[in-house]
Amino acid sequence: MARELKLEGDGQADLESHGGKYKAVYVYPFEHYFDWAAELGCEGFPFGQFGENFTTEGLLEDAVHIGDRLRIGDAMFEVTQPRVPCFKLAMKMDQEDFPKRFLASGRSGFYLRVLVGGHVMTGDAIRYFRTGAERVSVKEVQDLMFKDKTNLDGAMRALRISALAPGWCAAFEKRLLAAGVAVEELPRSGCGGGL
Repeated sequence: MARELKLEGDGQADLESHGGKYKAVYVYPFEHYFDWAAELGCEGFPFGQFGENFTTEGLLEDAVHIGDRLRIGDAMFEVTQPRVPCFKLAMKMDQEDFPKRFLASGRSGFYLRVLVGGHVMTGDAIRYFRTGAERVSVKEVQDLMFKDKTNLDGAMRALRISALAPGWCAAFEKRLLAAGVAVEELPRSGCGGGL
């Protein structure tokens, strides 16, 4: 059962960094399993290796946009942010530097907010809906945050997306204010209405 804050039975030990309505469900593309197996010299991995709730096919970070919606089973979800890995992924992969490698790879997966709760099951079809006027992909948002920090126009575009998680909005707003953008110039339509 998908509920507002998580999937029923999903344990989230560190509620400071994990979970909450903007990180209720984590999605990771199965296509990346092959890349990691080749890169790490492994035979392969079991489903859920990267801590995801849903292992999917066909939903890659450069094609999925913040604010897009997924209908899975009886539930409806909204894409809210890329994943930023932590030390727990390093422990799972038994490699101290794995979070840095994971982040640098651009193969982050993404988080979902539960818009309509409902039952989901292994093998459910995923119906994908593009939404919103601003088309900023999960990969673009991740690159704006970590690789392209001087792209102020990109940060402004990201702030216009109402589905973007508040923590990401705050980081982009802080960056723009530090660059001299006046508060009244910040977008008011996105991120829950801006500042």
